[in-house]
Amino acid sequence: MRVVIIGNGISGITAARHIRKNNAAAEIVVISSESKYFFSRTALMYIYMGHMQLEHTQPYESWFWEKNRIELIFDHVEQVETSAKKLRLRSGESMAYDILIIASGSKSNFFGWTGQDLKGVQGLYSLQDLQNLEALTPLGNSEKRVKRAVLVGGGLIGIELAEMLISRGIQVTFMIRESHFWGNILPKEESELVSRHIREHGVDLKFHTELKEIVGDENADVRSIITMNNEELECEFVGISAGVSPNIAFLKDSGIETARGVLVDSYLRTNIPDVYSIGDCVQFRIAPPGRKTIEQVWYTGRMMGETLANTICGNAEKYEPGPWFNSAKFFDIEYQTYGEVPAQQPADWGQFYWEHPQGKIALKIVFSKSDNTFRGINLLGMRMRHEVLDRWLRQDKKCDYVMSHLRDAWFDPEFSRDFFDQIMTKYNRDFNQNLDAKKKNWFRILERNEARKS
Repeated sequence: MRVVIIGNGISGITAARHIRKNNAAAEIVVISSESKYFFSRTALMYIYMGHMQLEHTQPYESWFWEKNRIELIFDHVEQVETSAKKLRLRSGESMAYDILIIASGSKSNFFGWTGQDLKGVQGLYSLQDLQNLEALTPLGNSEKRVKRAVLVGGGLIGIELAEMLISRGIQVTFMIRESHFWGNILPKEESELVSRHIREHGVDLKFHTELKEIVGDENADVRSIITMNNEELECEFVGISAGVSPNIAFLKDSGIETARGVLVDSYLRTNIPDVYSIGDCVQFRIAPPGRKTIEQVWYTGRMMGETLANTICGNAEKYEPGPWFNSAKFFDIEYQTYGEVPAQQPADWGQFYWEHPQGKIALKIVFSKSDNTFRGINLLGMRMRHEVLDRWLRQDKKCDYVMSHLRDAWFDPEFSRDFFDQIMTKYNRDFNQNLDAKKKNWFRILERNEARKS
Protein backbone atom coordinates (compact mmCIF):
# COMPACT_ATOMS: atom_id res chain seq x y z
CA MET A 1 0.00 0.00 0.00
CA ARG A 2 1.47 3.31 -1.11
CA VAL A 3 0.04 6.33 0.73
CA VAL A 4 0.89 9.72 -0.76
CA ILE A 5 0.17 12.84 1.33
CA ILE A 6 0.07 16.31 -0.24
CA GLY A 7 1.15 18.75 2.46
CA ASN A 8 3.53 18.46 5.41
CA GLY A 9 1.61 20.55 7.94
CA ILE A 10 0.16 19.27 11.20
CA SER A 11 -2.61 17.33 9.39
CA GLY A 12 -0.44 15.52 6.88
CA ILE A 13 2.38 14.71 9.28
CA THR A 14 -0.01 13.47 11.99
CA ALA A 15 -1.60 11.15 9.43
CA ALA A 16 1.84 9.90 8.31
CA ARG A 17 3.02 9.23 11.86
CA HIS A 18 -0.11 7.35 12.88
CA ILE A 19 -0.27 5.32 9.69
CA ARG A 20 3.27 4.20 10.42
CA LYS A 21 2.36 3.35 14.03
CA ASN A 22 -0.50 1.15 12.83
CA ASN A 23 1.04 -0.29 9.67
CA ALA A 24 4.71 -1.23 9.50
CA ALA A 25 4.56 -2.25 5.84
CA ALA A 26 2.91 0.79 4.24
CA GLU A 27 4.95 2.97 1.91
CA ILE A 28 4.42 6.59 3.03
CA VAL A 29 5.37 9.62 0.92
CA VAL A 30 4.85 13.28 1.94
CA ILE A 31 5.10 16.03 -0.70
CA SER A 32 5.52 19.73 0.16
CA SER A 33 6.80 22.79 -1.69
CA GLU A 34 6.73 25.04 1.39
CA SER A 35 9.46 23.49 3.52
CA LYS A 36 11.59 20.38 3.55
CA TYR A 37 10.66 19.52 7.13
CA PHE A 38 7.48 19.88 9.15
CA PHE A 39 7.44 22.92 11.45
CA SER A 40 4.95 24.54 13.81
CA ARG A 41 3.11 27.17 11.78
CA THR A 42 1.76 28.87 14.91
CA ALA A 43 5.34 29.83 15.85
CA LEU A 44 6.02 32.03 12.79
CA MET A 45 5.61 35.24 14.79
CA TYR A 46 8.01 34.05 17.48
CA ILE A 47 10.68 33.35 14.87
CA TYR A 48 10.28 36.90 13.54
CA MET A 49 10.44 38.41 17.03
CA GLY A 50 13.60 36.51 17.89
CA HIS A 51 12.14 34.24 20.56
CA MET A 52 12.79 31.12 18.46
CA GLN A 53 14.66 29.98 15.39
CA LEU A 54 13.12 27.87 12.63
CA GLU A 55 14.89 24.71 13.78
CA HIS A 56 13.32 25.17 17.24
CA THR A 57 9.87 24.84 15.63
CA GLN A 58 10.64 21.45 14.05
CA PRO A 59 9.38 18.80 16.50
CA TYR A 60 11.40 15.98 14.92
CA GLU A 61 15.08 15.62 14.11
CA SER A 62 16.04 15.09 10.45
CA TRP A 63 16.85 11.42 11.17
CA PHE A 64 13.28 10.80 12.37
CA TRP A 65 11.88 10.52 8.85
CA GLU A 66 14.33 7.93 7.57
CA LYS A 67 14.09 5.92 10.77
CA ASN A 68 10.28 5.78 10.44
CA ARG A 69 10.45 5.21 6.69
CA ILE A 70 8.49 8.35 5.80
CA GLU A 71 9.80 9.68 2.49
CA LEU A 72 9.84 13.48 2.19
CA ILE A 73 9.75 15.06 -1.27
CA PHE A 74 10.32 18.81 -1.70
CA ASP A 75 8.24 19.54 -4.78
CA HIS A 76 4.90 20.99 -5.85
CA VAL A 77 1.87 19.05 -7.06
CA GLU A 78 0.61 20.62 -10.28
CA GLN A 79 -2.13 18.15 -11.16
CA VAL A 80 -4.00 15.17 -9.70
CA GLU A 81 -5.07 12.48 -12.17
CA THR A 82 -7.49 10.37 -10.18
CA SER A 83 -8.39 8.10 -13.10
CA ALA A 84 -4.76 6.96 -13.33
CA LYS A 85 -4.02 7.37 -9.60
CA LYS A 86 -1.11 9.62 -10.46
CA LEU A 87 0.27 13.05 -9.50
CA ARG A 88 2.11 15.45 -11.82
CA LEU A 89 4.87 17.42 -10.06
CA ARG A 90 6.41 20.78 -10.95
CA SER A 91 9.80 19.10 -11.36
CA GLY A 92 8.37 17.12 -14.27
CA GLU A 93 8.20 13.89 -12.31
CA SER A 94 5.03 11.86 -11.87
CA MET A 95 4.08 9.80 -8.83
CA ALA A 96 1.65 6.92 -8.47
CA TYR A 97 -0.45 6.32 -5.37
CA ASP A 98 -2.75 3.69 -3.96
CA ILE A 99 -4.24 6.05 -1.37
CA LEU A 100 -4.10 9.85 -1.65
CA ILE A 101 -4.48 12.25 1.26
CA ILE A 102 -4.96 15.92 0.40
CA ALA A 103 -3.68 18.09 3.26
CA SER A 104 -2.75 21.20 1.28
CA GLY A 105 -3.76 23.76 3.90
CA SER A 106 -4.88 27.34 3.32
CA LYS A 107 -3.84 30.53 1.59
CA SER A 108 -4.39 34.17 2.51
CA ASN A 109 -7.51 35.81 1.09
CA PHE A 110 -6.96 38.46 -1.59
CA PHE A 111 -10.02 40.05 -3.14
CA GLY A 112 -8.73 41.48 -6.41
CA TRP A 113 -7.73 44.90 -5.09
CA THR A 114 -5.88 47.16 -7.48
CA GLY A 115 -2.21 47.00 -6.48
CA GLN A 116 -2.40 43.77 -4.50
CA ASP A 117 0.54 42.34 -6.47
CA LEU A 118 2.91 45.16 -5.50
CA LYS A 119 6.04 44.41 -3.50
CA GLY A 120 5.20 44.87 0.17
CA VAL A 121 1.68 43.38 0.02
CA GLN A 122 1.30 39.99 1.70
CA GLY A 123 -0.42 37.83 4.26
CA LEU A 124 1.12 35.75 7.04
CA TYR A 125 0.46 32.05 6.55
CA SER A 126 3.44 30.34 4.94
CA LEU A 127 7.15 30.13 5.61
CA GLN A 128 7.65 32.13 2.43
CA ASP A 129 5.45 34.90 3.89
CA LEU A 130 7.76 35.07 6.91
CA GLN A 131 10.86 35.17 4.70
CA ASN A 132 9.38 37.98 2.59
CA LEU A 133 8.51 39.97 5.72
CA GLU A 134 12.03 39.51 7.09
CA ALA A 135 13.48 40.83 3.84
CA LEU A 136 11.23 43.90 3.90
CA THR A 137 11.80 44.74 7.58
CA PRO A 138 15.37 43.66 8.44
CA LEU A 139 16.21 43.78 12.14
CA GLY A 140 18.61 46.51 13.23
CA ASN A 141 18.68 48.29 9.86
CA SER A 142 18.16 52.01 10.50
CA GLU A 143 17.64 52.55 6.78
CA LYS A 144 14.94 49.92 6.50
CA ARG A 145 12.38 50.81 3.87
CA VAL A 146 9.25 50.02 5.90
CA LYS A 147 8.40 52.63 8.51
CA ARG A 148 4.61 52.57 8.27
CA ALA A 149 2.32 49.59 7.77
CA VAL A 150 -1.41 49.20 7.13
CA LEU A 151 -3.16 45.97 8.09
CA VAL A 152 -6.37 45.08 6.26
CA GLY A 153 -8.93 42.97 8.13
CA GLY A 154 -9.22 41.91 11.76
CA GLY A 155 -8.70 38.59 13.43
CA LEU A 156 -5.78 36.62 14.77
CA ILE A 157 -3.42 37.00 11.80
CA GLY A 158 -3.84 40.78 11.97
CA ILE A 159 -3.05 40.84 15.69
CA GLU A 160 0.07 38.75 15.11
CA LEU A 161 1.25 41.02 12.30
CA ALA A 162 0.63 44.11 14.45
CA GLU A 163 2.68 42.74 17.34
CA MET A 164 5.47 41.61 15.00
CA LEU A 165 5.78 44.95 13.20
CA ILE A 166 5.60 47.03 16.38
CA SER A 167 8.47 44.95 17.81
CA ARG A 168 10.64 46.46 15.04
CA GLY A 169 9.51 50.05 15.56
CA ILE A 170 7.08 50.18 12.62
CA GLN A 171 3.96 52.36 12.90
CA VAL A 172 0.82 50.27 12.42
CA THR A 173 -2.65 51.26 11.23
CA PHE A 174 -5.25 48.51 11.56
CA MET A 175 -8.24 48.85 9.22
CA ILE A 176 -11.41 46.93 10.10
CA ARG A 177 -14.62 47.19 8.10
CA GLU A 178 -16.89 46.16 11.02
CA SER A 179 -17.96 48.34 13.94
CA HIS A 180 -15.74 46.43 16.36
CA PHE A 181 -12.72 44.14 16.34
CA TRP A 182 -13.23 40.56 15.04
CA GLY A 183 -16.90 41.35 14.89
CA ASN A 184 -17.95 38.05 13.32
CA ILE A 185 -16.45 36.10 16.25
CA LEU A 186 -16.25 38.22 19.41
CA PRO A 187 -19.32 39.62 21.19
CA LYS A 188 -19.31 43.39 21.73
CA GLU A 189 -18.01 43.42 25.33
CA GLU A 190 -15.00 41.20 24.62
CA SER A 191 -14.28 43.07 21.40
CA GLU A 192 -14.24 46.42 23.18
CA LEU A 193 -11.83 45.07 25.80
CA VAL A 194 -9.47 43.76 23.12
CA SER A 195 -9.75 47.00 21.11
CA ARG A 196 -8.67 49.07 24.11
CA HIS A 197 -5.72 46.77 24.59
CA ILE A 198 -4.69 47.02 20.92
CA ARG A 199 -4.72 50.82 21.09
CA GLU A 200 -2.67 50.77 24.30
CA HIS A 201 0.10 49.14 22.25
CA GLY A 202 0.22 52.11 19.88
CA VAL A 203 -1.88 50.69 17.06
CA ASP A 204 -4.06 53.15 15.13
CA LEU A 205 -7.28 51.13 15.05
CA LYS A 206 -9.78 52.30 12.40
CA PHE A 207 -13.30 50.82 12.32
CA HIS A 208 -15.77 51.11 9.42
CA THR A 209 -12.78 51.37 7.09
CA GLU A 210 -12.32 49.29 3.95
CA LEU A 211 -9.54 49.01 1.40
CA LYS A 212 -10.26 50.39 -2.06
CA GLU A 213 -6.84 50.44 -3.73
CA ILE A 214 -3.13 49.96 -3.06
CA VAL A 215 -0.92 52.58 -4.72
CA GLY A 216 2.59 51.82 -5.92
CA ASP A 217 5.60 53.94 -6.83
CA GLU A 218 7.81 53.83 -9.94
CA ASN A 219 9.60 50.72 -8.58
CA ALA A 220 6.36 48.77 -8.01
CA ASP A 221 6.78 49.15 -4.23
CA VAL A 222 3.88 50.11 -1.97
CA ARG A 223 3.52 53.87 -1.52
CA SER A 224 0.07 54.21 0.08
CA ILE A 225 -3.45 52.82 0.28
CA ILE A 226 -6.78 54.44 -0.50
CA THR A 227 -9.87 53.61 1.55
CA MET A 228 -13.46 53.34 0.33
CA ASN A 229 -13.92 56.85 1.82
CA ASN A 230 -11.12 58.05 -0.50
CA GLU A 231 -8.76 58.68 2.40
CA GLU A 232 -5.12 58.09 1.46
CA LEU A 233 -2.77 56.58 4.04
CA GLU A 234 0.95 56.58 3.33
CA CYS A 235 2.68 53.26 4.03
CA GLU A 236 5.38 50.94 2.69
CA PHE A 237 3.77 47.67 3.74
CA VAL A 238 0.22 46.28 3.50
CA GLY A 239 -0.56 43.21 5.59
CA ILE A 240 -3.55 41.23 4.38
CA SER A 241 -5.35 39.64 7.33
CA ALA A 242 -8.79 39.17 5.80
CA GLY A 243 -8.90 35.47 6.63
CA VAL A 244 -7.71 32.41 4.76
CA SER A 245 -9.32 29.98 2.32
CA PRO A 246 -8.60 26.36 1.32
CA ASN A 247 -5.62 25.91 -1.00
CA ILE A 248 -7.23 23.74 -3.66
CA ALA A 249 -6.62 25.39 -7.07
CA PHE A 250 -4.40 22.48 -8.16
CA LEU A 251 -7.40 20.11 -7.95
CA LYS A 252 -9.12 21.65 -10.96
CA ASP A 253 -10.11 18.99 -13.51
CA SER A 254 -9.19 16.21 -11.05
CA GLY A 255 -12.77 14.98 -10.65
CA ILE A 256 -12.55 15.61 -6.89
CA GLU A 257 -15.62 17.54 -5.78
CA THR A 258 -14.92 20.92 -4.19
CA ALA A 259 -16.88 23.97 -3.05
CA ARG A 260 -14.97 26.41 -0.85
CA GLY A 261 -12.86 23.42 0.20
CA VAL A 262 -12.46 19.72 -0.63
CA LEU A 263 -15.84 18.14 0.09
CA VAL A 264 -15.67 15.18 2.50
CA ASP A 265 -18.00 13.02 4.57
CA SER A 266 -17.66 12.24 8.27
CA TYR A 267 -14.94 9.66 7.47
CA LEU A 268 -12.93 12.33 5.59
CA ARG A 269 -13.61 10.59 2.26
CA THR A 270 -13.97 12.54 -0.98
CA ASN A 271 -16.23 11.47 -3.85
CA ILE A 272 -13.30 9.57 -5.43
CA PRO A 273 -12.39 6.12 -4.02
CA ASP A 274 -9.08 6.04 -2.11
CA VAL A 275 -8.86 9.85 -2.01
CA TYR A 276 -9.21 11.58 1.39
CA SER A 277 -8.73 15.11 2.66
CA ILE A 278 -7.84 16.59 6.05
CA GLY A 279 -6.97 19.91 7.66
CA ASP A 280 -7.51 23.50 6.55
CA CYS A 281 -8.46 22.56 2.98
CA VAL A 282 -11.45 20.42 4.08
CA GLN A 283 -15.13 21.30 3.83
CA PHE A 284 -17.57 18.85 5.40
CA ARG A 285 -20.72 18.09 3.44
CA ILE A 286 -22.53 17.98 6.78
CA ALA A 287 -20.84 19.76 9.68
CA PRO A 288 -20.05 17.68 12.78
CA PRO A 289 -22.45 18.47 15.68
CA GLY A 290 -21.76 21.90 17.16
CA ARG A 291 -19.17 22.67 14.46
CA LYS A 292 -18.80 24.47 11.13
CA THR A 293 -18.22 22.91 7.73
CA ILE A 294 -14.77 24.58 7.54
CA GLU A 295 -12.59 24.92 10.65
CA GLN A 296 -9.03 26.10 10.07
CA VAL A 297 -7.24 25.69 13.38
CA TRP A 298 -4.20 23.68 14.39
CA TYR A 299 -5.80 21.11 16.66
CA THR A 300 -8.59 20.14 14.26
CA GLY A 301 -5.93 19.29 11.68
CA ARG A 302 -4.15 17.09 14.19
CA MET A 303 -7.39 15.33 15.14
CA MET A 304 -8.32 14.73 11.50
CA GLY A 305 -4.87 13.28 10.77
CA GLU A 306 -5.09 10.75 13.59
CA THR A 307 -8.71 9.84 12.80
CA LEU A 308 -7.98 9.22 9.14
CA ALA A 309 -4.90 7.12 9.93
CA ASN A 310 -7.11 4.75 11.90
CA THR A 311 -9.54 4.46 8.99
CA ILE A 312 -6.82 3.82 6.42
CA CYS A 313 -5.30 1.16 8.65
CA GLY A 314 -8.53 -0.83 8.82
CA ASN A 315 -10.23 0.63 11.89
CA ALA A 316 -12.85 2.93 10.32
CA GLU A 317 -13.46 5.96 12.52
CA LYS A 318 -15.71 8.99 12.17
CA TYR A 319 -14.30 12.44 12.78
CA GLU A 320 -16.05 13.57 15.97
CA PRO A 321 -14.22 16.56 17.45
CA GLY A 322 -16.75 17.30 20.21
CA PRO A 323 -17.52 20.80 21.53
CA TRP A 324 -15.71 23.70 19.88
CA PHE A 325 -12.71 25.24 21.63
CA ASN A 326 -9.88 27.54 20.69
CA SER A 327 -7.21 29.72 22.26
CA ALA A 328 -5.08 32.66 21.15
CA LYS A 329 -3.34 35.82 22.35
CA PHE A 330 -4.15 39.47 21.74
CA PHE A 331 -0.72 40.92 22.47
CA ASP A 332 -0.35 39.87 26.14
CA ILE A 333 -4.02 39.04 26.84
CA GLU A 334 -4.76 35.33 26.61
CA TYR A 335 -8.04 34.23 25.07
CA GLN A 336 -9.89 30.94 25.47
CA THR A 337 -13.31 29.96 24.17
CA TYR A 338 -15.33 26.77 24.66
CA GLY A 339 -18.69 25.80 23.22
CA GLU A 340 -20.91 28.36 21.51
CA VAL A 341 -20.46 32.05 22.31
CA PRO A 342 -21.77 33.76 19.16
CA ALA A 343 -21.06 37.39 18.31
CA GLN A 344 -24.82 37.89 17.94
CA GLN A 345 -26.63 36.01 20.65
CA PRO A 346 -29.96 34.23 19.93
CA ALA A 347 -32.98 35.80 21.62
CA ASP A 348 -33.68 32.68 23.70
CA TRP A 349 -30.15 32.61 25.17
CA GLY A 350 -28.97 34.41 28.27
CA GLN A 351 -25.52 35.50 29.32
CA PHE A 352 -23.44 36.49 32.32
CA TYR A 353 -20.50 38.86 31.80
CA TRP A 354 -17.87 39.87 34.36
CA GLU A 355 -14.98 42.21 33.70
CA HIS A 356 -12.23 43.15 36.11
CA PRO A 357 -12.10 46.90 36.92
CA GLN A 358 -8.60 46.90 35.42
CA GLY A 359 -10.21 46.20 32.06
CA LYS A 360 -7.90 43.40 30.92
CA ILE A 361 -9.60 40.32 32.41
CA ALA A 362 -13.10 39.10 31.60
CA LEU A 363 -15.41 36.08 31.60
CA LYS A 364 -18.63 35.48 29.71
CA ILE A 365 -20.92 32.48 30.15
CA VAL A 366 -23.79 31.78 27.74
CA PHE A 367 -26.78 29.58 28.58
CA SER A 368 -30.27 28.66 27.37
CA LYS A 369 -32.94 30.75 29.06
CA SER A 370 -35.51 27.94 28.86
CA ASP A 371 -33.60 25.30 30.83
CA ASN A 372 -30.43 27.05 32.09
CA THR A 373 -28.18 24.69 30.04
CA PHE A 374 -24.55 25.83 29.77
CA ARG A 375 -23.76 26.68 26.12
CA GLY A 376 -20.29 28.21 26.16
CA ILE A 377 -17.71 30.42 27.80
CA ASN A 378 -15.23 33.13 26.76
CA LEU A 379 -12.17 33.87 28.88
CA LEU A 380 -9.84 36.85 28.53
CA GLY A 381 -6.75 37.27 30.69
CA MET A 382 -7.35 34.04 32.64
CA ARG A 383 -7.10 30.31 32.02
CA MET A 384 -9.38 27.40 32.78
CA ARG A 385 -8.98 23.67 32.29
CA HIS A 386 -10.03 22.29 28.94
CA GLU A 387 -10.97 18.85 30.25
CA VAL A 388 -13.36 20.32 32.85
CA LEU A 389 -15.14 22.75 30.52
CA ASP A 390 -15.34 20.14 27.76
CA ARG A 391 -16.95 17.67 30.19
CA TRP A 392 -19.54 20.19 31.37
CA LEU A 393 -20.50 20.96 27.76
CA ARG A 394 -20.80 17.29 26.84
CA GLN A 395 -22.90 16.60 29.94
CA ASP A 396 -25.25 19.57 29.32
CA LYS A 397 -24.59 20.96 32.78
CA LYS A 398 -26.74 23.82 34.00
CA CYS A 399 -25.30 27.32 34.20
CA ASP A 400 -25.93 27.43 37.97
CA TYR A 401 -23.89 24.23 38.34
CA VAL A 402 -21.04 25.63 36.24
CA MET A 403 -20.93 28.85 38.26
CA SER A 404 -21.00 27.13 41.62
CA HIS A 405 -18.20 24.75 40.51
CA LEU A 406 -16.19 27.31 38.56
CA ARG A 407 -13.17 26.95 40.80
CA ASP A 408 -12.89 23.28 39.71
CA ALA A 409 -11.95 24.55 36.25
CA TRP A 410 -9.41 27.11 37.46
CA PHE A 411 -5.98 26.59 35.89
CA ASP A 412 -2.88 26.70 38.08
CA PRO A 413 -4.43 28.62 41.01
CA GLU A 414 -1.13 28.49 42.91
CA PHE A 415 0.50 30.94 40.50
CA SER A 416 -2.47 32.90 39.14
CA ARG A 417 -4.87 35.31 40.77
CA ASP A 418 -8.20 33.83 41.83
CA PHE A 419 -11.15 36.00 40.81
CA PHE A 420 -13.75 33.46 41.88
CA ASP A 421 -15.24 35.53 44.72
CA GLN A 422 -15.54 38.66 42.57
CA ILE A 423 -17.16 36.72 39.73
CA MET A 424 -19.62 34.98 42.03
CA THR A 425 -20.55 38.22 43.76
CA LYS A 426 -21.59 39.77 40.45
CA TYR A 427 -23.38 36.59 39.41
CA ASN A 428 -25.30 36.72 42.69
CA ARG A 429 -26.26 40.33 42.08
CA ASP A 430 -27.34 39.69 38.48
CA PHE A 431 -29.32 36.51 39.10
CA ASN A 432 -30.18 36.63 42.80
CA GLN A 433 -33.91 36.46 42.11
CA ASN A 434 -33.52 32.94 40.64
CA LEU A 435 -31.64 31.42 43.57
CA ASP A 436 -33.04 29.23 46.29
CA ALA A 437 -32.51 30.14 49.97
CA LYS A 438 -29.47 27.88 50.45
CA LYS A 439 -27.64 29.42 47.48
CA LYS A 440 -28.58 32.94 48.54
CA ASN A 441 -27.06 32.37 51.98
CA TRP A 442 -23.89 30.95 50.40
CA PHE A 443 -23.54 33.97 48.13
CA ARG A 444 -24.08 36.36 51.07
CA ILE A 445 -21.08 34.71 52.76
CA LEU A 446 -19.00 35.30 49.60
CA GLU A 447 -20.07 38.94 49.51
CA ARG A 448 -19.09 39.45 53.15
CA ASN A 449 -15.71 37.86 52.49
CA GLU A 450 -15.11 40.16 49.54
CA ALA A 451 -16.17 43.19 51.61
CA ARG A 452 -13.61 42.27 54.29
CA LYS A 453 -10.86 42.01 51.66
CA SER A 454 -11.64 45.49 50.35
